[in-house]
Amino acid sequence: LLQYTRGTVTAFAPFDARADAEALRKAMKGLGTDEETVLTILTTRNNAQRQEIASAFKTLFGRDLVDDLKSELTGKLETLMVSLMRPAYLFDAHALKHAIKGAGTNEKVLTEILASRTPAEVQNIKQVYLQEYEANLEDKITGETSGHFQRLLVVLLQANRDPDVGVDEALVEQDAQVLFRAGELKWGTDEEKFITILGTRSVSHLRRVFDKYMTISGFQIEETIDRETSGDLEKLLLAVVKCIRSVPAYFAETLYYSMKGAGTDDDTLIRVMVSRSEVDLLDIRREFRKNFAKSLYQMIQKDTSGDYRKALLLLCGGDDD
Repeated sequence: LLQYTRGTVTAFAPFDARADAEALRKAMKGLGTDEETVLTILTTRNNAQRQEIASAFKTLFGRDLVDDLKSELTGKLETLMVSLMRPAYLFDAHALKHAIKGAGTNEKVLTEILASRTPAEVQNIKQVYLQEYEANLEDKITGETSGHFQRLLVVLLQANRDPDVGVDEALVEQDAQVLFRAGELKWGTDEEKFITILGTRSVSHLRRVFDKYMTISGFQIEETIDRETSGDLEKLLLAVVKCIRSVPAYFAETLYYSMKGAGTDDDTLIRVMVSRSEVDLLDIRREFRKNFAKSLYQMIQKDTSGDYRKALLLLCGGDDD
């Protein structure tokens, strides 16, 4: 898979899987758990190293590290540590599986993952899903969703977005006009045009389309989507547009709203911090500071507490003030 270099978590050196496994066993053995040791080790090793630690842990003690974490930790810290232990290749497929199982579908998770992942990543998620769960992800998603929301998810699942190879200005003009007529000029919106264009054109093409749309209509495309659509479709269209503009900015906003106001959406906070920690969390931090007048570090500090906060701040990797 792609080599990412904008993460806050990188390979720890010098790394000794056995020494880490022994330290973790000691921290969880007997009465009471030394949470600090557990969270410090797991947030400062990358995912590949965590898998090696789990393997050493089983070799040395005949015990499953994830099972031990689940029995020794509780609450949000437990959720965070178990998420960090999930093999990276499985992370998105697992999140999607849990978003579409049982009563009620978690549309927020479907939206976040399918709007933000690259076509190559989406192809990979579908393969892993099939291998791990012996089920077709598209079938599962279509079984639990409907309408235009479902159709845009299916388009994104095809992972057939045009490659970024130069921009055809005539097609930019044409797409912008089509979107303008479908959105602003029509009584009721032609959602299908939005779905096709936003779901299939290349990233650099769409960035130009958004500029052209603004010139033609006097509105940002987000404003039109906001006015003309609603519910899950609106959220998904907006997420796609934001990710086309900037994936780190999209995640900065996602993190901000997970903590803003009363109560914290810890599932989202954990999912984004873990899934982006080795990808682009440095860029997300920069966007966060730029757009929200405070740093991600400061917001986590204010909004969380205890060992859970310590672990999140270690993942965050520093302040930006």
